[in-house]
Amino acid sequence: MSLTSPSRRGFITAASALRVMGANDRLKLGVIGAGGRGQYLMRSLNQLGDQDWVAVCDIYDARRDQAEKIAGHSVAKYGDHRRLIEHKEIDAVIVATPDHWHAPIAIDALRAGKDVYVEKPMVHNPRDGQALVKAVRETGRVLQVGMQGRALPQFVEAKQKYIESGVMGKIGMARTWYMSNSGYVLEPPPGMERKPAGLDWDRWLGRGPKVPWNPNIYFSPYKWLHYDGGMIMGIGIHVVDSAHHWLGLKNPAAAVAGGSTFFYNDGRDTPDVIAFILEYPNKTTVTFSAECLSAPGVRTTAGVEARGTGGTLWAERYVVDKGWKYVPNGKFSKAPVADGPGTGAAAGGVLKNWLECIRTRQKPVASVEEGYSSSMACFMANQAYQRKARVVWDPAWNI
Repeated sequence: MSLTSPSRRGFITAASALRVMGANDRLKLGVIGAGGRGQYLMRSLNQLGDQDWVAVCDIYDARRDQAEKIAGHSVAKYGDHRRLIEHKEIDAVIVATPDHWHAPIAIDALRAGKDVYVEKPMVHNPRDGQALVKAVRETGRVLQVGMQGRALPQFVEAKQKYIESGVMGKIGMARTWYMSNSGYVLEPPPGMERKPAGLDWDRWLGRGPKVPWNPNIYFSPYKWLHYDGGMIMGIGIHVVDSAHHWLGLKNPAAAVAGGSTFFYNDGRDTPDVIAFILEYPNKTTVTFSAECLSAPGVRTTAGVEARGTGGTLWAERYVVDKGWKYVPNGKFSKAPVADGPGTGAAAGGVLKNWLECIRTRQKPVASVEEGYSSSMACFMANQAYQRKARVVWDPAWNI
Protein backbone atom coordinates (compact mmCIF):
# COMPACT_ATOMS: atom_id res chain seq x y z
CA MET A 1 0.00 0.00 0.00
CA SER A 2 1.29 3.46 -0.88
CA LEU A 3 2.44 5.68 1.99
CA THR A 4 0.87 8.67 0.26
CA SER A 5 -2.78 7.75 0.54
CA PRO A 6 -4.95 6.59 3.46
CA SER A 7 -6.44 3.15 3.26
CA ARG A 8 -10.15 2.47 2.88
CA ARG A 9 -10.10 1.26 6.47
CA GLY A 10 -8.71 4.64 7.54
CA PHE A 11 -11.56 6.51 5.86
CA ILE A 12 -14.11 4.20 7.47
CA THR A 13 -12.54 4.69 10.91
CA ALA A 14 -12.59 8.48 10.60
CA ALA A 15 -16.16 8.48 9.31
CA SER A 16 -17.26 6.29 12.21
CA ALA A 17 -15.77 8.79 14.66
CA LEU A 18 -17.83 11.56 13.09
CA ARG A 19 -21.03 9.54 13.34
CA VAL A 20 -20.73 8.53 16.98
CA MET A 21 -19.40 11.79 18.44
CA GLY A 22 -21.77 14.70 18.76
CA ALA A 23 -20.69 18.31 19.17
CA ASN A 24 -21.50 18.26 22.89
CA ASP A 25 -20.10 14.84 23.71
CA ARG A 26 -17.18 14.82 26.14
CA LEU A 27 -14.10 13.06 24.87
CA LYS A 28 -12.91 9.98 26.72
CA LEU A 29 -9.16 10.08 27.24
CA GLY A 30 -6.32 7.96 28.54
CA VAL A 31 -2.74 8.93 29.38
CA ILE A 32 0.27 6.71 28.73
CA GLY A 33 3.31 7.94 30.61
CA ALA A 34 2.19 9.63 33.84
CA GLY A 35 5.43 11.26 34.92
CA GLY A 36 5.98 14.99 35.21
CA ARG A 37 5.11 15.80 31.60
CA GLY A 38 2.10 13.50 31.45
CA GLN A 39 0.72 14.98 34.65
CA TYR A 40 1.26 18.51 33.33
CA LEU A 41 -0.68 17.67 30.18
CA MET A 42 -3.52 16.19 32.25
CA ARG A 43 -3.77 19.38 34.31
CA SER A 44 -3.69 21.49 31.14
CA LEU A 45 -6.51 19.44 29.61
CA ASN A 46 -8.51 19.70 32.85
CA GLN A 47 -8.45 23.49 32.39
CA LEU A 48 -9.94 23.08 28.91
CA GLY A 49 -12.77 21.04 30.44
CA ASP A 50 -13.69 19.06 27.34
CA GLN A 51 -12.88 15.50 28.40
CA ASP A 52 -13.25 12.71 30.91
CA TRP A 53 -10.33 10.57 32.04
CA VAL A 54 -10.90 6.82 31.68
CA ALA A 55 -7.51 5.23 32.31
CA VAL A 56 -3.86 5.96 33.10
CA CYS A 57 -0.77 3.92 32.33
CA ASP A 58 2.75 4.08 33.74
CA ILE A 59 5.44 1.56 34.63
CA TYR A 60 5.62 3.07 38.16
CA ASP A 61 2.65 2.53 40.50
CA ALA A 62 3.32 5.77 42.41
CA ARG A 63 2.88 7.79 39.24
CA ARG A 64 -0.29 5.94 38.33
CA ASP A 65 -1.71 6.94 41.70
CA GLN A 66 -0.61 10.56 41.22
CA ALA A 67 -2.29 10.68 37.81
CA GLU A 68 -5.51 9.27 39.23
CA LYS A 69 -5.64 12.16 41.69
CA ILE A 70 -5.27 14.64 38.82
CA ALA A 71 -8.10 12.88 36.99
CA GLY A 72 -10.25 13.68 40.01
CA HIS A 73 -11.99 10.31 40.20
CA SER A 74 -11.30 6.60 40.04
CA VAL A 75 -9.77 5.45 36.75
CA ALA A 76 -8.42 2.19 35.41
CA LYS A 77 -4.66 1.92 36.07
CA TYR A 78 -2.21 -0.13 34.03
CA GLY A 79 1.51 -0.82 33.77
CA ASP A 80 1.25 -1.94 30.13
CA HIS A 81 -0.08 0.44 27.47
CA ARG A 82 -1.60 -2.43 25.51
CA ARG A 83 -4.18 -2.94 28.25
CA LEU A 84 -5.19 0.73 28.17
CA ILE A 85 -5.76 0.92 24.42
CA GLU A 86 -8.03 -2.14 24.59
CA HIS A 87 -10.68 0.13 26.17
CA LYS A 88 -13.34 0.59 23.50
CA GLU A 89 -14.75 3.73 25.10
CA ILE A 90 -11.44 5.64 24.96
CA ASP A 91 -11.44 8.10 22.06
CA ALA A 92 -7.87 9.34 22.30
CA VAL A 93 -4.65 8.97 24.25
CA ILE A 94 -1.77 11.13 25.43
CA VAL A 95 1.67 9.56 24.91
CA ALA A 96 4.11 11.25 27.31
CA THR A 97 6.56 8.42 27.88
CA PRO A 98 10.34 8.68 27.51
CA ASP A 99 11.10 9.37 23.86
CA HIS A 100 12.27 5.88 22.89
CA TRP A 101 8.74 4.58 23.55
CA HIS A 102 6.92 7.26 21.49
CA ALA A 103 6.73 5.45 18.15
CA PRO A 104 5.76 1.91 19.23
CA ILE A 105 3.09 3.13 21.65
CA ALA A 106 1.65 5.73 19.27
CA ILE A 107 1.48 3.16 16.46
CA ASP A 108 -0.26 0.64 18.72
CA ALA A 109 -2.79 3.30 19.75
CA LEU A 110 -3.47 4.36 16.16
CA ARG A 111 -3.97 0.74 15.09
CA ALA A 112 -6.40 0.34 18.00
CA GLY A 113 -8.52 3.18 16.60
CA LYS A 114 -7.41 5.94 18.98
CA ASP A 115 -6.48 9.52 18.13
CA VAL A 116 -3.10 10.42 19.60
CA TYR A 117 -1.19 13.31 21.14
CA VAL A 118 2.48 12.30 21.23
CA GLU A 119 5.15 14.39 22.87
CA LYS A 120 8.14 15.79 21.02
CA PRO A 121 10.50 14.70 19.67
CA MET A 122 8.05 12.44 17.89
CA VAL A 123 10.81 9.96 16.99
CA HIS A 124 14.60 9.62 17.11
CA ASN A 125 15.22 8.02 13.72
CA PRO A 126 13.78 7.71 10.20
CA ARG A 127 12.68 4.09 10.64
CA ASP A 128 10.33 4.90 13.51
CA GLY A 129 9.20 8.11 11.84
CA GLN A 130 8.27 6.45 8.57
CA ALA A 131 6.39 3.72 10.44
CA LEU A 132 4.41 6.33 12.38
CA VAL A 133 3.58 8.36 9.25
CA LYS A 134 2.40 5.16 7.58
CA ALA A 135 0.18 4.28 10.56
CA VAL A 136 -1.49 7.73 10.56
CA ARG A 137 -2.14 7.61 6.82
CA GLU A 138 -3.49 4.07 6.86
CA THR A 139 -5.77 4.48 9.89
CA GLY A 140 -7.02 8.00 9.22
CA ARG A 141 -6.62 8.88 12.89
CA VAL A 142 -5.68 12.35 14.17
CA LEU A 143 -2.15 12.63 15.53
CA GLN A 144 -0.88 15.83 17.10
CA VAL A 145 2.80 16.19 18.03
CA GLY A 146 3.43 18.20 21.17
CA MET A 147 5.42 20.89 19.38
CA GLN A 148 3.62 23.63 21.27
CA GLY A 149 5.43 26.55 19.66
CA ARG A 150 3.11 26.19 16.65
CA ALA A 151 0.24 27.40 18.82
CA LEU A 152 2.03 29.94 21.05
CA PRO A 153 0.56 33.38 20.24
CA GLN A 154 3.93 35.15 20.12
CA PHE A 155 5.14 32.81 17.36
CA VAL A 156 1.85 32.71 15.47
CA GLU A 157 1.29 36.48 15.58
CA ALA A 158 4.84 37.32 14.55
CA LYS A 159 4.70 34.86 11.66
CA GLN A 160 1.44 36.30 10.33
CA LYS A 161 2.48 39.96 10.63
CA TYR A 162 5.99 39.80 9.26
CA ILE A 163 6.67 36.55 7.41
CA GLU A 164 3.38 35.64 5.73
CA SER A 165 2.83 39.31 4.85
CA GLY A 166 6.19 39.47 3.07
CA VAL A 167 7.60 42.24 5.29
CA MET A 168 10.64 40.12 6.17
CA GLY A 169 11.55 39.61 2.52
CA LYS A 170 14.11 36.90 1.82
CA ILE A 171 15.05 35.19 5.09
CA GLY A 172 18.47 33.59 4.84
CA MET A 173 19.05 32.58 8.46
CA ALA A 174 17.10 31.50 11.51
CA ARG A 175 19.15 31.48 14.69
CA THR A 176 17.74 29.21 17.43
CA TRP A 177 18.88 28.59 20.98
CA TYR A 178 17.90 26.86 24.23
CA MET A 179 20.12 27.82 27.15
CA SER A 180 20.28 26.83 30.81
CA ASN A 181 17.74 24.01 30.76
CA SER A 182 17.72 22.40 34.22
CA GLY A 183 16.49 19.04 32.93
CA TYR A 184 20.08 18.20 31.99
CA VAL A 185 21.45 18.70 35.51
CA LEU A 186 18.77 16.83 37.45
CA GLU A 187 19.83 14.43 40.19
CA PRO A 188 17.78 11.46 41.48
CA PRO A 189 15.84 12.12 44.68
CA PRO A 190 17.28 10.62 47.88
CA GLY A 191 16.44 7.00 48.64
CA MET A 192 16.28 5.82 45.04
CA GLU A 193 19.53 3.88 45.08
CA ARG A 194 17.39 0.74 45.18
CA LYS A 195 14.61 0.38 42.59
CA PRO A 196 11.09 0.79 44.05
CA ALA A 197 9.14 -2.47 44.12
CA GLY A 198 6.31 -0.99 42.05
CA LEU A 199 8.51 0.18 39.17
CA ASP A 200 8.90 -2.06 36.11
CA TRP A 201 12.45 -1.19 35.02
CA ASP A 202 12.65 -3.81 32.26
CA ARG A 203 9.56 -2.39 30.61
CA TRP A 204 10.84 1.17 30.98
CA LEU A 205 14.03 0.17 29.11
CA GLY A 206 11.96 -1.31 26.28
CA ARG A 207 14.06 -1.58 23.14
CA GLY A 208 16.92 0.23 24.82
CA PRO A 209 20.13 -1.22 26.25
CA LYS A 210 19.45 -3.72 29.03
CA VAL A 211 21.26 -2.04 31.91
CA PRO A 212 20.82 -2.54 35.68
CA TRP A 213 18.61 -0.14 37.62
CA ASN A 214 20.08 3.34 37.33
CA PRO A 215 18.14 6.14 39.04
CA ASN A 216 20.16 8.73 37.10
CA ILE A 217 18.82 7.34 33.83
CA TYR A 218 15.24 6.98 35.08
CA PHE A 219 14.93 10.44 36.64
CA SER A 220 16.96 12.24 33.95
CA PRO A 221 16.75 10.33 30.66
CA TYR A 222 17.48 13.61 28.89
CA LYS A 223 21.21 13.03 29.40
CA TRP A 224 21.22 9.77 27.48
CA LEU A 225 21.38 9.31 23.74
CA HIS A 226 19.03 6.35 23.43
CA TYR A 227 16.27 7.58 25.75
CA ASP A 228 16.06 11.28 24.90
CA GLY A 229 18.82 12.08 22.42
CA GLY A 230 20.49 14.75 24.54
CA MET A 231 19.98 18.47 24.05
CA ILE A 232 19.90 18.13 20.26
CA MET A 233 16.74 16.02 20.32
CA GLY A 234 15.32 16.86 23.72
CA ILE A 235 15.24 20.65 23.56
CA GLY A 236 16.59 21.43 20.09
CA ILE A 237 13.35 20.04 18.64
CA HIS A 238 11.34 22.86 20.26
CA VAL A 239 13.05 25.76 18.55
CA VAL A 240 14.12 24.00 15.35
CA ASP A 241 10.45 23.22 14.82
CA SER A 242 9.60 26.87 15.43
CA ALA A 243 12.06 27.79 12.66
CA HIS A 244 10.39 25.18 10.42
CA HIS A 245 6.98 26.63 11.33
CA TRP A 246 7.98 30.22 10.61
CA LEU A 247 9.80 29.56 7.35
CA GLY A 248 7.85 26.60 5.97
CA LEU A 249 10.95 24.39 6.06
CA LYS A 250 10.89 20.63 5.63
CA ASN A 251 13.90 18.37 5.19
CA PRO A 252 17.41 19.77 5.62
CA ALA A 253 19.88 19.20 2.80
CA ALA A 254 22.80 18.81 5.22
CA ALA A 255 23.88 19.11 8.87
CA VAL A 256 27.13 19.73 10.76
CA ALA A 257 27.61 19.88 14.53
CA GLY A 258 30.16 20.46 17.26
CA GLY A 259 30.38 20.31 21.03
CA SER A 260 31.30 17.97 23.86
CA THR A 261 30.86 17.12 27.52
CA PHE A 262 32.92 19.85 29.10
CA PHE A 263 31.85 19.59 32.74
CA TYR A 264 29.26 16.92 33.63
CA ASN A 265 31.31 13.74 33.81
CA ASP A 266 28.42 11.77 35.30
CA GLY A 267 28.31 8.94 32.78
CA ARG A 268 26.06 10.71 30.28
CA ASP A 269 26.73 10.00 26.62
CA THR A 270 25.48 13.35 25.29
CA PRO A 271 27.21 16.75 25.26
CA ASP A 272 26.57 19.48 27.81
CA VAL A 273 27.50 22.13 25.20
CA ILE A 274 26.32 21.72 21.60
CA ALA A 275 25.87 23.72 18.40
CA PHE A 276 24.79 22.71 14.93
CA ILE A 277 24.03 24.15 11.50
CA LEU A 278 21.30 22.95 9.13
CA GLU A 279 21.33 23.84 5.43
CA TYR A 280 18.04 23.78 3.46
CA PRO A 281 17.41 23.44 -0.28
CA ASN A 282 15.67 26.84 -0.44
CA LYS A 283 18.88 28.70 0.48
CA THR A 284 18.14 29.01 4.19
CA THR A 285 20.39 28.18 7.14
CA VAL A 286 19.17 27.29 10.64
CA THR A 287 21.59 27.31 13.56
CA PHE A 288 21.10 25.94 17.08
CA SER A 289 23.11 26.33 20.27
CA ALA A 290 22.55 24.99 23.77
CA GLU A 291 24.35 24.54 27.07
CA CYS A 292 23.41 23.40 30.55
CA LEU A 293 26.52 24.60 32.42
CA SER A 294 24.69 27.73 33.59
CA ALA A 295 21.70 25.73 34.89
CA PRO A 296 19.88 25.93 37.21
CA GLY A 297 21.06 29.30 38.48
CA VAL A 298 20.52 31.27 35.26
CA ARG A 299 17.08 31.87 33.74
CA THR A 300 16.22 29.54 30.88
CA THR A 301 15.97 31.20 27.49
CA ALA A 302 14.83 29.63 24.22
CA GLY A 303 13.72 31.11 20.96
CA VAL A 304 14.15 31.93 17.29
CA GLU A 305 15.56 34.97 15.50
CA ALA A 306 14.95 35.18 11.75
CA ARG A 307 17.22 37.49 9.75
CA GLY A 308 16.33 38.64 6.25
CA THR A 309 16.30 41.53 3.82
CA GLY A 310 13.33 43.02 5.65
CA GLY A 311 15.03 43.05 9.04
CA THR A 312 15.07 40.79 12.08
CA LEU A 313 12.22 38.99 13.82
CA TRP A 314 12.77 37.56 17.30
CA ALA A 315 10.48 35.45 19.50
CA GLU A 316 11.01 33.83 22.90
CA ARG A 317 9.30 30.87 24.55
CA TYR A 318 9.67 31.92 28.20
CA VAL A 319 9.48 35.72 28.23
CA VAL A 320 5.98 36.98 29.03
CA ASP A 321 6.27 40.78 28.98
CA LYS A 322 7.89 40.86 25.52
CA GLY A 323 7.44 37.67 23.53
CA TRP A 324 8.40 38.95 20.05
CA LYS A 325 10.14 41.92 18.44
CA TYR A 326 10.60 43.15 14.87
CA VAL A 327 13.43 45.50 13.79
CA PRO A 328 13.33 46.67 10.15
CA ASN A 329 16.13 46.94 7.63
CA GLY A 330 15.44 50.44 6.37
CA LYS A 331 16.80 49.71 2.91
CA PHE A 332 14.04 47.20 2.15
CA SER A 333 11.29 47.75 4.74
CA LYS A 334 9.20 50.75 5.78
CA ALA A 335 7.53 48.88 8.65
CA PRO A 336 8.26 50.39 12.08
CA VAL A 337 9.96 48.72 15.01
CA ALA A 338 7.34 46.71 16.88
CA ASP A 339 7.00 44.14 19.66
CA GLY A 340 4.31 42.18 21.48
CA PRO A 341 3.70 40.13 24.61
CA GLY A 342 4.46 36.46 25.15
CA THR A 343 2.65 33.70 27.01
CA GLY A 344 5.36 31.45 28.38
CA ALA A 345 5.90 27.91 27.14
CA ALA A 346 2.37 26.57 27.67
CA ALA A 347 0.87 23.54 25.92
CA GLY A 348 -2.75 24.70 26.18
CA GLY A 349 -2.96 26.00 22.61
CA VAL A 350 -1.69 22.89 20.89
CA LEU A 351 -3.84 20.67 23.15
CA LYS A 352 -6.94 22.73 22.33
CA ASN A 353 -6.18 22.39 18.63
CA TRP A 354 -5.85 18.61 19.07
CA LEU A 355 -9.26 18.35 20.73
CA GLU A 356 -10.84 20.46 17.98
CA CYS A 357 -9.29 18.27 15.28
CA ILE A 358 -10.56 15.11 16.95
CA ARG A 359 -14.08 16.49 16.47
CA THR A 360 -13.61 17.97 13.00
CA ARG A 361 -11.16 15.35 11.60
CA GLN A 362 -8.97 18.18 10.29
CA LYS A 363 -5.18 17.98 10.20
CA PRO A 364 -3.69 19.46 13.40
CA VAL A 365 -1.17 22.31 13.50
CA ALA A 366 1.63 19.91 14.47
CA SER A 367 0.88 16.99 12.15
CA VAL A 368 2.78 13.74 11.83
CA GLU A 369 4.52 15.05 8.70
CA GLU A 370 5.70 18.18 10.52
CA GLY A 371 6.78 16.03 13.46
CA TYR A 372 8.79 13.84 11.10
CA SER A 373 10.56 16.74 9.37
CA SER A 374 11.58 18.43 12.61
CA SER A 375 12.65 15.14 14.21
CA MET A 376 14.73 14.33 11.15
CA ALA A 377 16.48 17.70 11.30
CA CYS A 378 17.57 16.87 14.85
CA PHE A 379 18.40 13.28 13.88
CA MET A 380 20.75 14.58 11.18
CA ALA A 381 22.39 16.97 13.65
CA ASN A 382 22.87 14.15 16.16
CA GLN A 383 24.38 11.98 13.46
CA ALA A 384 26.71 14.81 12.47
CA TYR A 385 27.81 15.23 16.09
CA GLN A 386 28.43 11.52 16.61
CA ARG A 387 30.25 11.03 13.31
CA LYS A 388 32.12 14.36 13.45
CA ALA A 389 31.17 14.71 9.79
CA ARG A 390 28.74 16.50 7.45
CA VAL A 391 25.52 14.49 7.09
CA VAL A 392 23.39 14.90 3.96
CA TRP A 393 19.74 14.03 3.40
CA ASP A 394 19.23 10.46 2.18
CA PRO A 395 16.34 10.02 -0.31
CA ALA A 396 15.53 6.77 1.50
CA TRP A 397 14.25 8.98 4.35
CA ASN A 398 11.52 10.53 2.18
CA ILE A 399 7.89 9.97 3.19
